[in-house]
Amino acid sequence: MSSRRNPVIGIAAATLGVAAGVAAGIAADRAGKHRAAMAALETPELLDITPDEERVVLTDDGVALHVEIDLPDPGAARVAADGSTRHGRPDELPTVVLTHGYCLSLRCWVYQRRALKEAGYRVVSWDQRGHGQSGRGARDSYTIDRLGQDLHAVVAQVVPEGDLVLVGHSMGGMTMLALGELDPVLVVERVVGAAFVATSAGGLMLANGGRVATMGRLMLERLGPGVLGSLSHRPELFGRMRRVARDLEHFLVEQNSFASPVPRSVVRYTSDILLGTPLDVVNDYLMTFDGFDKRPALLEYRHAVVLVFNGRDDVLTPPAHSELIVEGIPGAEHIVVNDAGHVIMLEHPELLDAHLVQLVDQSARARAEQIEVSTQPRVRRVVTDVAKNRRQRRLESEAAELARAGRGARRGTSARGSGDSEPAKSAKAGKGGKGDAAERRTGT
Repeated sequence: MSSRRNPVIGIAAATLGVAAGVAAGIAADRAGKHRAAMAALETPELLDITPDEERVVLTDDGVALHVEIDLPDPGAARVAADGSTRHGRPDELPTVVLTHGYCLSLRCWVYQRRALKEAGYRVVSWDQRGHGQSGRGARDSYTIDRLGQDLHAVVAQVVPEGDLVLVGHSMGGMTMLALGELDPVLVVERVVGAAFVATSAGGLMLANGGRVATMGRLMLERLGPGVLGSLSHRPELFGRMRRVARDLEHFLVEQNSFASPVPRSVVRYTSDILLGTPLDVVNDYLMTFDGFDKRPALLEYRHAVVLVFNGRDDVLTPPAHSELIVEGIPGAEHIVVNDAGHVIMLEHPELLDAHLVQLVDQSARARAEQIEVSTQPRVRRVVTDVAKNRRQRRLESEAAELARAGRGARRGTSARGSGDSEPAKSAKAGKGGKGDAAERRTGT
């Protein structure tokens, strides 16, 4: 069938042609601007984590939800419980439930799962319907309200008793609010802590953070149902498009998910999660965000210790969304991270890890000491990931030094042929050294 008769083939051909040309230019541009920083941040650390237990939670409409459980070392649990629970027993510690966002999966929580487990806490992660290893639902089941019911089922079957700390990213935070609307008694009685990470309670348009975000949103609204729906029936075609445009794919994921350099392995990891979500699922979820507004449900969390955590450069759920959450929950702590985008748990993992561990500890202590959390003053802090930036600048400086040394060696070889004197070479070296000193002063 010709591309003229089949619009999907036509779109694919055009996409492949553009992608092949654009990818080469973008790859070269990215290599020039980010190679040193990304290489400096590269780590041999494995991104995936092996759970201690796996479960399948069956919802009332027949969808099988994939759940993974991480169990702490008994010694770490005893240390966490000592002084933070009423009787110092590990079984009094809250269980942490992690809920991922749109087009992601429980794999996005790899760093946080490790950190919370090492800190002594039991961690439950799950894949939302249509994502990761969970089953699919009917097309009309891809709604925030239905996701709230799914979270309710996960809690009921995997954590039937005991205190809870709920953590949600993006659509996962929306799911938490849907749970509060569905079963406020459960939330009031059992949820002692909550973290809303790069998410929205509604009342504002999503992806309204600038020209790029607005353009992307309009493209999804206008082209999404037609293009995504059609391509979902041609997975082999979509696979070929991804292979050909791999550099472009990584560039777009990097630009829209992160606001600072991250290791290449993290970009690839994030890309595989995002673009591993079935296209028809991506398409069917789009409508649920129209008119989304769960702001009244924020009050169900007013008794809990609440953390609101977002990046200043998030293009999907800009800081204004987090501000509305803070306004709706008295006593919430608000952390705004400079140089951070939407997938902040993979961009600045150490920072989020530390705040989540602190949140769980504070939540347990508040329960044990019966602290009235809603009377606590609001706290807002702007944070720059200083450790990461310093490491990045140091390694960038080292890479620049090596490059200068290489150029100097080549010039030295040339200079011996042209009769350059030793004082002249020393003057050149001195000039470079002065520049390096100035760079170090401004970088601290």
